[in-house]
Amino acid sequence: MGQAVQVTDPGAVEVVAAPAKLTVSLRVTAVRADGYHLIDAEMVTLDLADTLELAPGDGLDVVGAGSGLHVGPDDDNSVRRALAAVGRTAHVRLLKRIPAGGGLGGASADAAAVLRWAGVDDLAVAASIGADVPFCVRGGRARVRGIGELVEPLPFEARTYTLLIPPFGCATPEVYAAWDRLGGPVGDGPNDLAAAALHVEPRLAAWRDRLAEATGEVPVLAGSGSTWFVAGAFPGDDRVVVQTRPPEPPGAEKSAGGPSEIEAPERR
Repeated sequence: MGQAVQVTDPGAVEVVAAPAKLTVSLRVTAVRADGYHLIDAEMVTLDLADTLELAPGDGLDVVGAGSGLHVGPDDDNSVRRALAAVGRTAHVRLLKRIPAGGGLGGASADAAAVLRWAGVDDLAVAASIGADVPFCVRGGRARVRGIGELVEPLPFEARTYTLLIPPFGCATPEVYAAWDRLGGPVGDGPNDLAAAALHVEPRLAAWRDRLAEATGEVPVLAGSGSTWFVAGAFPGDDRVVVQTRPPEPPGAEKSAGGPSEIEAPERR
């Protein structure tokens, strides 16, 4: 996956899609001596995506990061760390659609897009950048274990989900730290981190209840939050209806110029 596309114009802008991931289920199975948490999760790729425009040069411009946690162009940005990991430089215009801190893997998706652009599919390199980057490199649907570096592909299933994304984000390290302080609770639902996220960010409860009342379903927290989701399509009131996507064939996410094929789903 992620083979380079031949571009005749060396100055051409290459456009790469960075699809979000949804953690459908998440169990925390152990904590390593170094403090990293081991998980057993099912993840799927969504048709909600950031877009990276890569051109010759060196720099990062972030556009559209208006909700969730702050996303800046500093050296800690996952795009810069991914470029450093593969020994490449580029001037990147990052168009954010995936809310930071929403539990949808936006930073990991952006890093994985850089790896695909560079033709790198080594999951050890991906894991050195972030725990969700290996899945985002592979995409589709998978069982994810370890700290995220063990990705077992599963048969693709076409699914529809409805997301409700609060205007605030949850910091993953804070949620895992709260899970530790709470004694490692096992979730009543499919996500062991839900109680910890609610402890860190009590406002999540109102957003969960809002989605439950609108759909008649039991919402599930996406990863470490802050997004809640239910299966099925329930448009309206700022809810975002998304579809799962299969893994892309090698190089399919890249184009020379032109827009990405994966656009942001509208709030319907």
